[in-house]
Amino acid sequence: MDELTLQMNKNRDFPTSCVLCFTETWLCDLIPDSALQLGGFNLYRADRHTVLSGKTKGGGICFYINNSWCNDVKVLSQLCSPDLEAFIINCKPFYSPCEFSSFILVGVYIPPQGNVREAQCALADEIQSVEWTNPDALVVVLGDFNKGNLSHELPKYKQFIKCPTREGNVLDHCYITISGAYHAVPRAALGQSDHIMVHLIPAYRQKLKLCKLVVRTSKKWTSEAVGELQGCLDCTDWDVFRSTTNSLDEYTDTVSSYIYFCEDSIIPTCTRVSYNNDKPWFTAKLRRLRSEKEAAFRSGDRGKYKEAKYRFSEKVRRAKTEHGERMQQQFQANDSASVWKGLKAITNYKPRAPHSVNDLRLANSLNEYYCCFERQWNSPDPPQSSPHQLLISSSSSSYTFIPVSPTQLHTLATPHPPPLTPLTIKEEEVNRLFKRLNTRKARGSDSVSPSLLKHCANQLSPVFIDIFNTSLETCHVPACFKTSAIVPVPKKTKIKGLNHYRPVALTSVVMKSFERLMLSYLKDITDPLLDPLQFAYRANRSVDDAVSMALHFILQHLDSPGSYARILWITDFLTDRRQFVRLGTHVSDLQHISTGSPQGCVLSPLLFSLYTNGCTSGHQSVKLLKFADDTTLIGLISDGDESAYRGEIDCLVSWCSTNNLELNSLKTVEMTVDFRKNPAPRPPVILCDSPVSSAESFCFLGTTITKELKWEQNIRYLTMKAQQRMYFLR
Repeated sequence: MDELTLQMNKNRDFPTSCVLCFTETWLCDLIPDSALQLGGFNLYRADRHTVLSGKTKGGGICFYINNSWCNDVKVLSQLCSPDLEAFIINCKPFYSPCEFSSFILVGVYIPPQGNVREAQCALADEIQSVEWTNPDALVVVLGDFNKGNLSHELPKYKQFIKCPTREGNVLDHCYITISGAYHAVPRAALGQSDHIMVHLIPAYRQKLKLCKLVVRTSKKWTSEAVGELQGCLDCTDWDVFRSTTNSLDEYTDTVSSYIYFCEDSIIPTCTRVSYNNDKPWFTAKLRRLRSEKEAAFRSGDRGKYKEAKYRFSEKVRRAKTEHGERMQQQFQANDSASVWKGLKAITNYKPRAPHSVNDLRLANSLNEYYCCFERQWNSPDPPQSSPHQLLISSSSSSYTFIPVSPTQLHTLATPHPPPLTPLTIKEEEVNRLFKRLNTRKARGSDSVSPSLLKHCANQLSPVFIDIFNTSLETCHVPACFKTSAIVPVPKKTKIKGLNHYRPVALTSVVMKSFERLMLSYLKDITDPLLDPLQFAYRANRSVDDAVSMALHFILQHLDSPGSYARILWITDFLTDRRQFVRLGTHVSDLQHISTGSPQGCVLSPLLFSLYTNGCTSGHQSVKLLKFADDTTLIGLISDGDESAYRGEIDCLVSWCSTNNLELNSLKTVEMTVDFRKNPAPRPPVILCDSPVSSAESFCFLGTTITKELKWEQNIRYLTMKAQQRMYFLR
């Protein structure tokens, strides 16, 4: 104690420290607290219990808490056994970062002769119990561990003491869940101790200082503002817009611009500043009450401050309770997405956002890359014939639009072709669809927001039903509906080329509603034409069905008869689309494109299925399974005859080349299932002038299939993923 007192007077690191922790104090009941006092510090001690530990001397843990740092200290628990001694206290300092409600200090001493495994398990259970009761507290575990290590029991805790603490060995540890929280500096041993002292210098930076403030500007859809906007749209004469022009493009663009002008003029704008350490239950109302409490404190009126503090505390408790009830409802709902959302909220799981790029040259390069097929494709204009004179040919390798005469239609048609009736969309359908829009979705390039369509569905349905039906009658899609903003999303963390960006199209919300209305109509026509082995984008089809079909080889080929459909509207929908790439604040040049369908459109999955519908197997012993763009070829080979199998591979390569689809040979593998004792060697398959690698197993739509058709590897993979995802529920 004399040397410690001397250090307090001579070394400024001691009196300025928040906490002093000592293990193996060798204190007992015969030594009073008055003999151990340090100026400016409060003593909290846990001496070794002779009965529980089975030893008469040694051991013991104590904390000295600096009075200028904290005077609200509570002893939570004390453990004493032949294998472990632990002392846990909860400190609520005068000041701490907002993300920590308190600091829980866990002093640990594991004797050299103790059962390390039992000690680590008991300590981990106690720490997890403390975490459960104090979820917002920061737990600091430190002490003499000797042979112990908590890296297995508590893998999310990081160990900060790397310097040797006794004869070249690191026996003293400090664990905490935050990376880079402390910097450990070795100091000279105190007295006759065989362990050196370790000075833990704080290196933690607050979450508030690590990231910039996020300022968001949004519309405030109050009941008064919505009522005023509805009144403005109610008194609008939409016939004025229709009568002033004969162009559907100009008509639609004028209506969209007017609607955006009304929204921008009437709906107030609010600006919200978000901090990265905000709690999910801390609402704007609580933020306002906290400001009132701080203003009352500065005024010096004790009664006013007491009232504001009570009101704020009551609202905080109510907000926490309501947030907990919402979390509980998410777990009780029969919805995996809600459960995962609740887990992310509880564990504060935030995936690392991709690095944002703000480069105009890159934006233009990406837009040119996404339009590469436009420069290669030199197709003539679509035939100017009646919609009733167009035949969809699904038996060829690609879809061709063939003009035929009415007599040819009668000859080629099925005995009972479906009647063709003009498609007309009803106002009730548009109204119902607008009211079901998700207001959290982003607006498209036409600046019409989903919130506006949802709140003013009754007022906007008449004008948009006129635009939709006119579009169907003229087989022309308005140009503003076909303009897309491409937002590149990185596929990988390390970008090495333009193909490592996934183009996600931000299209018009009105056009998406229009596409949903058309989707049900088109599905009724195209369902008999679709390949039964296409398992994506179809009702009552799933990944499990595709895996089951592949494993059990129960594939059936359905011969669908020809059908007739109106396709001129689809042709105009895919022709002369306009797109630009947005990277941060930079926008690329506008490009016109007439090939492909943008990723993000409602009709894109169905159109892609129709586009690849001609890619089928022509041999009974070769099965071709499709799940979106993931294609699997299964060859049933007998007597070593691989001609049909290799012929279908050549047909697949030729079909993809003809239809501008690129096969990724780097992601293509071949697996052979052969239960013979001495299988003969097989020559490799050549795909795009490069041999396909042979694999012992491969991942088929999330299921790992091995050449022995066993499930051990898939079970190990799923178990590992489950441990990663569900670790926080321990």
